Amino acid sequence: MRATTIHAPGDIRFEEVPDPRIEAPTDAIVKVVAGCICGSDLWPYRGHNDIDAGSTIGHECVGVVEEVGADVKDVRVGDFVVVPFCHSDNTCVHCRAGVQSACTGLGFTTSGQGEYARVTQADGSLVATDGMPHEKLIPSLLALTDVMATGWHAAVAAGVRPGGTAVVVGDGAVGLCGVLAASQMGAGRVIAMSRHESRQEIARAFGASDVVAERGEEGEAIIAELTQGVGADAVLECVGTDGAMKTAFAVARPGSTVGFVGVPHGVELPVRRMFQKNVGLAGGMAPVRRYLPDLLERVLSGAIDPGRVFDLTLPMAEAAEGYRAMDERRATKVLLQP
Repeated sequence: MRATTIHAPGDIRFEEVPDPRIEAPTDAIVKVVAGCICGSDLWPYRGHNDIDAGSTIGHECVGVVEEVGADVKDVRVGDFVVVPFCHSDNTCVHCRAGVQSACTGLGFTTSGQGEYARVTQADGSLVATDGMPHEKLIPSLLALTDVMATGWHAAVAAGVRPGGTAVVVGDGAVGLCGVLAASQMGAGRVIAMSRHESRQEIARAFGASDVVAERGEEGEAIIAELTQGVGADAVLECVGTDGAMKTAFAVARPGSTVGFVGVPHGVELPVRRMFQKNVGLAGGMAPVRRYLPDLLERVLSGAIDPGRVFDLTLPMAEAAEGYRAMDERRATKVLLQP
């Protein structure tokens, strides 16, 4: 098959690689209908993560089941499925506790920016739609494989509650989906921290009542003013940098929780501030399968449209341009079509 591969920082190629195959009886092979580039893919692209030269990249996709292993009973060839980026059996002790991202049989999508992808726990992971969805729904269904579920996880971890004030740190696709999640959960006020006009527009459409463009101490001071010095009841940290984490704790009110879902890079927790203000930290890698049935119903009913985070669609063969566009902030999130 053809798939997107990474060879070195900034070196993305679309080339021939071996087809994925059934390796265990619980596996399935999915023919990709749409994949996309994630903000976390930019870490290796920018040289911040180790790279296995020539490896496929991409962990988000939706598609049609092409083949199933002998033990797969609930998913059938021909089903259109949403593929969580982290695969789980949905039956182990951690899955039953709602932490499918720590499944004892955990697996990951590794060629979501290719023509085919292997899913290691098909029955526990894949969620099928009722027939082939309308093409207009594909972007929103694709968002459920990671960014919408991750934004939702940030809101759950932060303890967003009806009528409360939520602050979202980060205006990438995950942060924007965090705004949407907080709004859906009934937050009375959602403050989005965003410097980019196009992303601010999406944030407002997703339910942001306020947008703060400033960063660091200046942004923190504006949020203090907006909350009359109290701070936020819930904070969603959707970036993963030390500066974003420090801002999250600075704007959190005493007794609140920061829900973090940004992949941490160089983060040092402000433990003394956490201690003095009784501010907690929760979150981590999103257990997508936990939230998927609810989020799928919200998409199909029209309650949410997370596909709006995709502002550039390219053929998969032009994935390298998609990476450049996201790296240069010319695109929020890029959808790739085989």
